[in-house]
Amino acid sequence: MTAEIIRSGAHRAPLQIAIQATLLIVARRMKVFRVIAHVPFLLALWVAPTQTFADTKRSGRELLDEDVNAPHMEWAVESAYLLGFINSPHSYEIAAEFFSARLRWGKIDTDGWLRGYNQFYVTAMAEPIVRGIENHYYGFNTGMRYNFVRPYWRLVPYISGGLGLGWIDSHASIRGAQGQDFTFNILTAVGVSYEINDRLKLNVGVLYEHLSNGGQTDPNPSLNLIGPQVGLNYSF
Repeated sequence: MTAEIIRSGAHRAPLQIAIQATLLIVARRMKVFRVIAHVPFLLALWVAPTQTFADTKRSGRELLDEDVNAPHMEWAVESAYLLGFINSPHSYEIAAEFFSARLRWGKIDTDGWLRGYNQFYVTAMAEPIVRGIENHYYGFNTGMRYNFVRPYWRLVPYISGGLGLGWIDSHASIRGAQGQDFTFNILTAVGVSYEINDRLKLNVGVLYEHLSNGGQTDPNPSLNLIGPQVGLNYSF
Protein backbone atom coordinates (compact mmCIF):
# COMPACT_ATOMS: atom_id res chain seq x y z
CA MET A 1 0.00 0.00 0.00
CA THR A 2 2.77 2.38 0.98
CA ALA A 3 4.69 1.57 -2.18
CA GLU A 4 1.67 2.38 -4.35
CA ILE A 5 1.28 5.81 -2.72
CA ILE A 6 4.95 6.56 -3.27
CA ARG A 7 4.69 5.54 -6.94
CA SER A 8 1.53 7.69 -7.34
CA GLY A 9 3.32 10.74 -5.83
CA ALA A 10 6.29 10.12 -8.05
CA HIS A 11 4.01 10.26 -11.11
CA ARG A 12 2.30 13.49 -9.94
CA ALA A 13 5.52 15.37 -9.16
CA PRO A 14 6.60 15.80 -12.82
CA LEU A 15 3.04 16.85 -13.75
CA GLN A 16 2.92 19.54 -11.05
CA ILE A 17 6.35 20.81 -12.12
CA ALA A 18 5.20 21.02 -15.73
CA ILE A 19 2.03 22.92 -14.78
CA GLN A 20 3.98 25.40 -12.64
CA ALA A 21 6.50 25.96 -15.41
CA THR A 22 3.71 26.54 -17.93
CA LEU A 23 1.98 29.08 -15.65
CA LEU A 24 5.28 30.89 -15.14
CA ILE A 25 5.85 31.15 -18.90
CA VAL A 26 2.28 32.39 -19.47
CA ALA A 27 2.65 35.02 -16.76
CA ARG A 28 5.88 36.28 -18.28
CA ARG A 29 4.29 36.48 -21.74
CA MET A 30 1.29 38.36 -20.31
CA LYS A 31 3.66 40.96 -18.87
CA VAL A 32 5.31 41.32 -22.25
CA PHE A 33 1.91 41.70 -23.94
CA ARG A 34 0.90 44.38 -21.42
CA VAL A 35 4.05 46.35 -22.17
CA ILE A 36 3.46 46.01 -25.94
CA ALA A 37 -0.17 47.10 -25.53
CA HIS A 38 1.00 50.38 -23.95
CA VAL A 39 3.42 51.16 -26.80
CA PRO A 40 0.79 52.79 -29.13
CA PHE A 41 -0.44 54.98 -26.28
CA LEU A 42 3.11 56.06 -25.42
CA LEU A 43 3.83 56.76 -29.08
CA ALA A 44 0.67 58.90 -29.30
CA LEU A 45 1.78 60.90 -26.29
CA TRP A 46 5.15 61.48 -27.94
CA VAL A 47 3.86 62.25 -31.45
CA ALA A 48 1.00 64.63 -30.49
CA PRO A 49 3.20 67.33 -28.91
CA THR A 50 5.66 66.96 -31.79
CA GLN A 51 2.92 67.66 -34.34
CA THR A 52 1.55 70.54 -32.27
CA PHE A 53 4.90 72.28 -32.06
CA ALA A 54 5.54 71.54 -35.72
CA ASP A 55 2.31 73.43 -36.62
CA THR A 56 3.38 76.46 -34.62
CA LYS A 57 6.64 76.59 -36.57
CA ARG A 58 4.93 76.81 -39.96
CA SER A 59 5.13 80.14 -41.74
CA GLY A 60 2.21 82.48 -42.32
CA ARG A 61 2.20 81.53 -46.01
CA GLU A 62 1.84 77.81 -45.21
CA LEU A 63 -0.93 78.44 -42.68
CA LEU A 64 -2.79 80.74 -45.07
CA ASP A 65 -2.61 78.21 -47.90
CA GLU A 66 -3.49 75.13 -45.82
CA ASP A 67 -5.72 76.25 -42.96
CA VAL A 68 -7.57 79.34 -44.14
CA ASN A 69 -10.86 79.17 -45.96
CA ALA A 70 -10.02 81.88 -48.51
CA PRO A 71 -12.60 81.29 -51.27
CA HIS A 72 -11.94 82.28 -54.86
CA MET A 73 -15.58 83.34 -55.29
CA GLU A 74 -18.33 84.18 -52.84
CA TRP A 75 -22.02 85.11 -53.05
CA ALA A 76 -23.69 87.01 -50.22
CA VAL A 77 -27.23 88.03 -49.28
CA GLU A 78 -27.39 90.69 -46.55
CA SER A 79 -30.02 92.80 -44.79
CA ALA A 80 -29.62 95.99 -42.78
CA TYR A 81 -31.91 98.36 -40.91
CA LEU A 82 -30.52 101.87 -41.20
CA LEU A 83 -31.38 105.01 -39.24
CA GLY A 84 -30.73 108.53 -40.52
CA PHE A 85 -28.56 110.97 -38.56
CA ILE A 86 -26.65 114.29 -38.91
CA ASN A 87 -27.87 116.19 -42.01
CA SER A 88 -31.47 115.52 -42.91
CA PRO A 89 -34.21 117.38 -40.99
CA HIS A 90 -36.40 114.29 -41.40
CA SER A 91 -36.08 111.01 -39.49
CA TYR A 92 -35.23 108.38 -42.08
CA GLU A 93 -35.48 104.62 -41.61
CA ILE A 94 -34.46 102.27 -44.44
CA ALA A 95 -34.76 98.48 -44.68
CA ALA A 96 -31.86 97.73 -47.01
CA GLU A 97 -31.29 94.52 -48.97
CA PHE A 98 -27.97 93.66 -50.64
CA PHE A 99 -26.90 90.94 -53.05
CA SER A 100 -23.12 90.75 -53.55
CA ALA A 101 -20.55 88.85 -55.59
CA ARG A 102 -17.02 88.81 -54.17
CA LEU A 103 -13.81 87.74 -55.90
CA ARG A 104 -10.60 87.06 -53.97
CA TRP A 105 -8.00 89.68 -54.85
CA GLY A 106 -4.69 88.74 -53.26
CA LYS A 107 -3.53 87.65 -49.80
CA ILE A 108 -1.23 89.00 -47.12
CA ASP A 109 1.12 86.23 -45.98
CA THR A 110 2.36 87.20 -42.56
CA ASP A 111 2.31 85.92 -39.00
CA GLY A 112 1.05 89.30 -37.75
CA TRP A 113 -2.43 90.72 -37.21
CA LEU A 114 -2.74 91.77 -40.88
CA ARG A 115 -2.78 88.15 -42.02
CA GLY A 116 -5.77 87.63 -44.35
CA TYR A 117 -7.08 88.21 -47.86
CA ASN A 118 -8.72 90.89 -50.03
CA GLN A 119 -11.95 90.63 -51.96
CA PHE A 120 -13.22 92.79 -54.81
CA TYR A 121 -17.00 93.03 -54.67
CA VAL A 122 -19.99 94.24 -56.68
CA THR A 123 -23.26 94.79 -54.78
CA ALA A 124 -26.83 95.31 -55.98
CA MET A 125 -28.95 97.42 -53.60
CA ALA A 126 -32.72 97.51 -53.05
CA GLU A 127 -33.83 99.79 -50.23
CA PRO A 128 -37.47 100.39 -49.27
CA ILE A 129 -37.69 103.63 -47.29
CA VAL A 130 -39.76 102.77 -44.22
CA ARG A 131 -39.78 106.32 -42.87
CA GLY A 132 -38.91 109.47 -44.81
CA ILE A 133 -40.06 111.59 -47.72
CA GLU A 134 -39.08 109.22 -50.54
CA ASN A 135 -40.29 105.64 -50.95
CA HIS A 136 -37.40 103.61 -52.35
CA TYR A 137 -33.78 103.60 -53.50
CA TYR A 138 -32.10 101.26 -56.01
CA GLY A 139 -28.46 101.15 -56.97
CA PHE A 140 -25.19 99.29 -57.02
CA ASN A 141 -21.87 99.64 -55.22
CA THR A 142 -18.37 98.34 -55.92
CA GLY A 143 -15.34 98.24 -53.64
CA MET A 144 -12.97 96.16 -51.56
CA ARG A 145 -13.36 93.99 -48.48
CA TYR A 146 -10.53 92.77 -46.25
CA ASN A 147 -10.83 89.64 -44.08
CA PHE A 148 -8.53 89.24 -41.06
CA VAL A 149 -7.80 85.52 -40.67
CA ARG A 150 -6.18 83.86 -37.66
CA PRO A 151 -4.97 80.23 -37.76
CA TYR A 152 -7.79 77.76 -37.12
CA TRP A 153 -10.30 80.47 -36.07
CA ARG A 154 -13.91 80.23 -37.24
CA LEU A 155 -14.42 83.95 -36.54
CA VAL A 156 -13.14 86.22 -39.32
CA PRO A 157 -13.29 89.99 -38.69
CA TYR A 158 -13.72 92.13 -41.81
CA ILE A 159 -13.82 95.71 -43.01
CA SER A 160 -15.17 96.94 -46.36
CA GLY A 161 -15.77 100.10 -48.30
CA GLY A 162 -16.98 101.11 -51.75
CA LEU A 163 -18.55 103.68 -54.06
CA GLY A 164 -21.60 103.43 -56.29
CA LEU A 165 -24.60 105.12 -57.79
CA GLY A 166 -28.36 104.71 -57.83
CA TRP A 167 -31.79 106.23 -58.17
CA ILE A 168 -34.29 107.49 -55.62
CA ASP A 169 -37.87 108.70 -56.19
CA SER A 170 -37.01 112.28 -55.27
CA HIS A 171 -39.48 115.03 -54.30
CA ALA A 172 -37.44 118.18 -54.88
CA SER A 173 -40.33 120.49 -54.01
CA ILE A 174 -40.39 119.29 -50.39
CA ARG A 175 -37.92 120.90 -48.01
CA GLY A 176 -35.26 118.42 -46.90
CA ALA A 177 -36.05 115.91 -49.65
CA GLN A 178 -33.50 114.70 -52.18
CA GLY A 179 -32.99 117.17 -55.02
CA GLN A 180 -33.00 114.66 -57.92
CA ASP A 181 -33.41 110.97 -58.68
CA PHE A 182 -29.78 110.22 -59.58
CA THR A 183 -27.49 109.88 -56.56
CA PHE A 184 -24.09 108.54 -55.55
CA ASN A 185 -23.63 106.21 -52.61
CA ILE A 186 -20.86 105.24 -50.19
CA LEU A 187 -20.94 102.03 -48.16
CA THR A 188 -18.61 101.24 -45.25
CA ALA A 189 -18.96 98.18 -43.02
CA VAL A 190 -17.16 96.47 -40.15
CA GLY A 191 -18.11 93.15 -38.63
CA VAL A 192 -17.27 89.51 -38.19
CA SER A 193 -18.03 86.33 -40.14
CA TYR A 194 -18.58 82.95 -38.52
CA GLU A 195 -17.59 79.94 -40.59
CA ILE A 196 -20.46 77.45 -40.31
CA ASN A 197 -18.66 75.06 -42.66
CA ASP A 198 -16.37 75.21 -45.69
CA ARG A 199 -19.11 76.79 -47.81
CA LEU A 200 -21.31 78.87 -45.52
CA LYS A 201 -20.53 81.88 -43.36
CA LEU A 202 -22.79 84.02 -41.18
CA ASN A 203 -22.06 87.77 -41.09
CA VAL A 204 -22.90 90.23 -38.32
CA GLY A 205 -21.76 93.83 -38.49
CA VAL A 206 -22.45 97.56 -38.62
CA LEU A 207 -23.07 99.40 -41.90
CA TYR A 208 -22.72 103.10 -42.71
CA GLU A 209 -24.35 104.45 -45.90
CA HIS A 210 -24.14 107.89 -47.47
CA LEU A 211 -26.45 109.06 -50.29
CA SER A 212 -25.81 112.29 -52.17
CA ASN A 213 -26.10 113.75 -55.67
CA GLY A 214 -22.64 115.30 -55.41
CA GLY A 215 -23.82 118.89 -55.35
CA GLN A 216 -25.72 118.69 -58.63
CA THR A 217 -28.67 120.43 -56.97
CA ASP A 218 -28.82 123.24 -54.46
CA PRO A 219 -29.57 122.53 -51.74
CA ASN A 220 -28.14 118.99 -51.62
CA PRO A 221 -29.69 117.38 -48.52
CA SER A 222 -27.64 114.18 -48.43
CA LEU A 223 -28.56 111.20 -46.28
CA ASN A 224 -26.30 109.62 -43.67
CA LEU A 225 -27.49 106.29 -42.32
CA ILE A 226 -26.12 103.70 -39.91
CA GLY A 227 -27.39 100.43 -38.47
CA PRO A 228 -26.92 96.69 -37.91
CA GLN A 229 -26.37 94.30 -40.78
CA VAL A 230 -26.64 90.50 -41.01
CA GLY A 231 -26.02 88.21 -43.94
CA LEU A 232 -25.20 84.76 -45.26
CA ASN A 233 -22.26 83.97 -47.56
CA TYR A 234 -21.82 81.00 -49.89
CA SER A 235 -18.27 80.26 -51.04
CA PHE A 236 -16.92 78.14 -53.88
